Amino acid sequence: MARPREFDEDTVLEAATQRFWTNGYEATSMRDLADRTGMTTPSLYNAFGDKRAIYRLVLDRYVRRALESCSAIFGDDDPPLRALERYFDALIEETRADALQKGCFVVNTALEVAPHDADFRDLVTNVFGRIEKYMRDCIVRGQSDGTIRTKLPAADLARLFLGATLGIRVLARTSSERELLTGVVRPLFALLRTK
Repeated sequence: MARPREFDEDTVLEAATQRFWTNGYEATSMRDLADRTGMTTPSLYNAFGDKRAIYRLVLDRYVRRALESCSAIFGDDDPPLRALERYFDALIEETRADALQKGCFVVNTALEVAPHDADFRDLVTNVFGRIEKYMRDCIVRGQSDGTIRTKLPAADLARLFLGATLGIRVLARTSSERELLTGVVRPLFALLRTK
């Protein structure tokens, strides 16, 4: 019979997430993870696998939570424009609350790991595609009910909004100035209100 684990898996994965998120994939070693989680390196290997496997676990966990947040915003009964406003308000507030300016774990992965690892590239591409779909579906609803008045294609607008999302996430690494971040968003909403 297997011995029960003597650690809380969620606590360990949260500690590993914070280490990777703060320092990046390349600058984090198994020793760093052991120090951060309070586990020995062999125990980490036995419980979770190598550094890449641990990174995938923490990234999957982060993605699940991020997509749950998107689903909650876009799945609510808010009118389409309000849902988009709530999405960007939450994004900006999250950015401003991040004192360490870590940015987005998925965007960081897109920049650091995905160019060299097809599995991570596929994961990141899938996440961006899902966020784009949330926005596209929202824009289509708004165009259908007349609250979004632009005649620009919903698919193009969703890509533009995704680009703004990613831009905000990258800007967050160096500045959390509200005017900078809201200045990215204001023109997007002006587009939605013009014929």
